[in-house]
Amino acid sequence: MDKETLKRMILEQKEIFEQEKRIVDRAFPEKLLTTPKIIIITGIRRCGKSTLLRQIARSYTTYGYFNFEDERLLDFTYKDFNVLLEAFLELHADLKVLFFDEIQNIGGWEKFARRLFSEGYKLFITGSNAQLLSSEIATALTGRNLKLELFPFSFVEYLHYHHFLIKAIYTTKEIAEISRLLQDYICEGGFPEMVKSKDSEELTEIYQDIIIKDLLVRFAIRDSKDFRELALYLLSNISQKISFNNIKNLLHFSTTSKVKNYMDFLSEAYLLFAVFKYEYSIKKQIKNDRKIYAIDSGLINAIAFSFGKEQGKLLENIVFLELKRRKLEIYYYYGKKECDFVIKKGVNIIQAIQVAVHLEQPETRERELQGLQEAMEKFRLAEGVIITMNEENSIVLNQKKIFIIPLWKFLIRTEKLTS
Repeated sequence: MDKETLKRMILEQKEIFEQEKRIVDRAFPEKLLTTPKIIIITGIRRCGKSTLLRQIARSYTTYGYFNFEDERLLDFTYKDFNVLLEAFLELHADLKVLFFDEIQNIGGWEKFARRLFSEGYKLFITGSNAQLLSSEIATALTGRNLKLELFPFSFVEYLHYHHFLIKAIYTTKEIAEISRLLQDYICEGGFPEMVKSKDSEELTEIYQDIIIKDLLVRFAIRDSKDFRELALYLLSNISQKISFNNIKNLLHFSTTSKVKNYMDFLSEAYLLFAVFKYEYSIKKQIKNDRKIYAIDSGLINAIAFSFGKEQGKLLENIVFLELKRRKLEIYYYYGKKECDFVIKKGVNIIQAIQVAVHLEQPETRERELQGLQEAMEKFRLAEGVIITMNEENSIVLNQKKIFIIPLWKFLIRTEKLTS
């Protein structure tokens, strides 16, 4: 590409990048600024990665920024990377910090990043695809990178956006306000654009961009009808156990491998996550049904089903996402009864969690308690947790303590749930 064109793009993009916008500061490890390693920020499209770059950029007086999703880069190839670097240096001779948005659009980017790293540049790189750390790239950048996965707003970040102060003790009025905001959060989700606009069309647009740009085009998927049907089916069945074979038969796919490949693509775009049944044998884990969760409750509501009819599934999805944000190793348990989540640390299961909208109905209470108790017995846990919409209590059954926690309290607490 022409160097003068790239210079003009660098200046124009940075001007837009530095425009004053109200942003919610996202939490990130301090070592991202202090380590010389390449920082790779991944996450679903439009979850706030560029905004996080803007937040990080405050720490530097001089830096370069470039967004590879610019339509003027249709002819840009790996051969143009050095021309881009020359353009940066001609504009800023002392440049040592570079921010690259959606760089995975250009094949061979990791070799360019490795060269810049070896020349002493500090790099921050974003991308909307988990393949940013695929085996090939991990090999090219071994020991040279740190990864940060970004999600849509957590409930705490959602509260910050609405100027609600997080503290240790709340008044009755404040708890009522938290409950109101939680209902909105369950319905809207945490995509920043949706939080700002309250327009569900934003979520529909995000979904279509993910399906078309990040998946159908990138992976050259020919049978778009099958792919779209599978994506919609999975979004409509979050928290449910699924198997490749059952989906193949239900949606009339030709092979189970096609189902598996498509599900892998959806996971790589951070749209969906699979949770395995806990087994001591890895082979058994892989063979068993898995439960599917989605990246955002608002996206589920906009694309798949109504908030009012599926509140229990949405609550379970929100709990899963929070556990995922906390970087916990998550499984589900299924024996005679089922427990929604069991958390593994090292070689041991350390916690069992059930999720229910409420425990008012005797049959619901019995089902949730039995599933939790069975998991606690199986893994020799003295304590367990049930997360509900509003209830709070603690009970002792068979010398085991069970804490019933409101969802809002779970979402804003970072300490041990049973403390």
